[in-house]
Amino acid sequence: MSIASIMVSLDLGRSAADRVRLAADLAGRFEAGLTGLAARTIDAPAPVGDIVTAQETYAKDRAALVDALARAQDVFERNGGAALRREWRQAEADPEAYLIQQARGADLVVLGRDPRQDGADAMGAAPGAVLMEVGRPVLVVPPGVDRLKAARIVVAWKDGPEARRAVTAALPFIALADQVFVVSAGREARLEGAEEVSDFLARHGAHVTTHRLDAAAGDIADAIIRFAGRHDADLVVMGAYGHSRLREWLLGGMTRSILQTSPLCCLMSH
Repeated sequence: MSIASIMVSLDLGRSAADRVRLAADLAGRFEAGLTGLAARTIDAPAPVGDIVTAQETYAKDRAALVDALARAQDVFERNGGAALRREWRQAEADPEAYLIQQARGADLVVLGRDPRQDGADAMGAAPGAVLMEVGRPVLVVPPGVDRLKAARIVVAWKDGPEARRAVTAALPFIALADQVFVVSAGREARLEGAEEVSDFLARHGAHVTTHRLDAAAGDIADAIIRFAGRHDADLVVMGAYGHSRLREWLLGGMTRSILQTSPLCCLMSH
């Protein structure tokens, strides 16, 4: 496994520059290409009495969009210096849909934990729908984080295809880590599957240990984050769980909690 292409989602939020610096550092570390991407739609015009007013309104909104995309590109260009190969993409489009489409050529997608709360407005791609539909591993970066050492990694193990894909996607990070902790959490958690995953990672050269955390169903995410803090880890690897209902994705409880509260980067896969 290798990482040859990283795509980072841009917006005008407070943490966008930090996120680009983190993605650029990873691109340099893995000798990967880095693609910056931003998109936003233009609101449908309100009913007006004449076509001239409608055209003037659209021209104003279009100019604002062009300006916003140019500012996002400037953030990318000023903070993507560590990447050997850089590319910029932009569109008048829904940010999540555009990112999902463009990520077909990426090994890893990097985006903010909650761009709307970070001040990104309509340009930020929220991780929920992206995680469920992109078909690529997603590195979710919390606000204020501009570097990922990944020297100590926590694998939050729950046996299922989502977690298995996440572990496979994390192998390039795991191969370079000093220590990997495979953690099974919850009152019903068992170590058998986690131990097999630890053996798998050891065969890939990881220095790995296995742990069981006794936690109530609603406290599993916090228990994993506390464990990571105690062991000085800055990356959590986990499956992203959710299902579709009425054409919208509903995230699982732990996935939702991690996306809302984690102070650590999370490498996730659906």
